This record gives sequence, structure tokens and C-alpha cells, in this order.
Amino acid sequence: MKKPPQKKASSKNATQASILANALLVLLGLVVVLTCGCSDYNKIMKSTDLDYKYERALNFLDSNKCFGALPLLEEIVSLSRGTERAIDASFYRAKAHECVGDFYLARYHFKTFAKTFPNDSRAEPAQFQAAICSYKLSPKASLDQTETKAAVNEFQLFMDRYPMTFYRDSCQKYVDELRYKMEVKSYESAKLYHRTQQFKSAVIAFENALKDFPDTPFRDEIQWLIVDSYFQYAEMSTERRKLERYNDTIEAFLTFVARYPESSYMNQAQAVHEKSIKAIENLEENQTIE
Repeated sequence: MKKPPQKKASSKNATQASILANALLVLLGLVVVLTCGCSDYNKIMKSTDLDYKYERALNFLDSNKCFGALPLLEEIVSLSRGTERAIDASFYRAKAHECVGDFYLARYHFKTFAKTFPNDSRAEPAQFQAAICSYKLSPKASLDQTETKAAVNEFQLFMDRYPMTFYRDSCQKYVDELRYKMEVKSYESAKLYHRTQQFKSAVIAFENALKDFPDTPFRDEIQWLIVDSYFQYAEMSTERRKLERYNDTIEAFLTFVARYPESSYMNQAQAVHEKSIKAIENLEENQTIE
């Protein structure tokens, strides 16, 4: 059976953007009431004076009434293409989307602004704000970390593009925070395999965690859990495979001792090591008798 066709990422993003845009339009009714009243807002929308609309849009932004600014800025961008006003409105449109918490569209518009107007003095801040939007889209460590990886890539891309940027220290701080979240996710996912007695998968997940994050603060615990996972896997194995897997446990223990001789998990690891040696001796004796 053929796999169903995969939709392109751009199509998915466009759908998300469309849903968010529609949500904004629904909320606009509430904003009209909360900003300046229905009749006043209608007068602004019906006006043909773009300068007046632009001024009012900026007033809405300054007053943190960003939902009111969005329709005005969208119209100004559309009706003043090719002018300096369109460039300004494009930048503030991105800021308005960020202000209302629509970080998907804010990221898109900030990146588009930086790409379309690379010589504008706001191109660098816009690219930085795009990365900030990705940072804000990163979920807590227990959830899928796709957006977290995207945020790390955004900051790294920004630092590559602007190596002397004023924002470099801030970027590195955000990257460190995001990478730690990914470390926690990797560590917790591997521990879940261990807790649910999927010990073979646990070993693979723990080893991948150490490979991806060699400086993780959980590294000695992870190395100990690799030892324990090998041991538990051996205990659950058939007689035919026990000898091989107890030997894997001993090899993992020796790696643990070499890397973390002062670990607080050493006593537990030594106990597992002794049990593995005893189990191997018993297996070899049984094989001799047979």
C-alpha cells in the first residue's frame, strides 16, 4: 500500500497562517468595542486618507491596542506598495502580530521584511525578532521540541548573518536555554523507556542523548542508567542471549567507571556489576554441566 502523499511544509504553514488570520478577524469585533467604540473605528476604516490611517495605527500600537492596528496596517501595506510608507507599515505589521501573540505570522513578516529590505536599518532587528518569535513558540520540555530546534537554527542563522551584532550575547543566552530544554526532553524521553521496561530502546535513547549533548549535567546518571538498562535487559532475556547481554552490562560498567569514578551512582553500578559477574559464572557452570 502506498503511503499517503506528504503535504509540503509551506502548505502547512500557509494553513496555520490562514487559521490565525481568521481568528484575528473574529477578535476584531471585540477590539472595536475595547478601543475607541464602533462608530469611531468604522470612521477610521472608511477613511480614504492613508496618512490618517497610518497615524491611528501607530497610536493603537503605542496604546497596546494591537488588534485595532492590524487591519489598518494590512490595508496600508496593500495600497502603498513601492513607497516608503509601505516599508514602514510592513515593519509595524510584524510588530503588531507579535504584540497580539501571533508569533507564527509575526515571524513570517519579520523574516520577509529582513529579506525584502536588507539595506533598511531595521533589517537586523527584524531578523532578530523573527528568532525571538521562534523562541516564544518553543513549548515546555515535556512536549515535542520541533519548534525549539527551529528557534536554535533561527538564532544561529542570525549570528552567522550578523557576526558583529549587538544582539550576540542575547542570542547565545537564548540558544543555551533552548538547548537545555532539548537536553531535558532527550533525557526524560530516554528515562521513560527505562521506566516502562523497554530497556533495549532505553540504551539507544540514552546513548543518543550523550552523543547529542555530551556536556549535559545528567551525563553520569545517564551513563549509570545505560549500565542498569543493559542489566535489566539481560535479566529479561532468554537463556541463549543472557551471556552476551551480561557481558554488555560489564562493558558499560567499565565505561561508567572510567568516565565518572566519583559518581554518586557508583555503589549502585558496582552492585549491578557484581550481579552480572555472578550470573555469567552460573551460566558458564550450567553450560559445562550440560
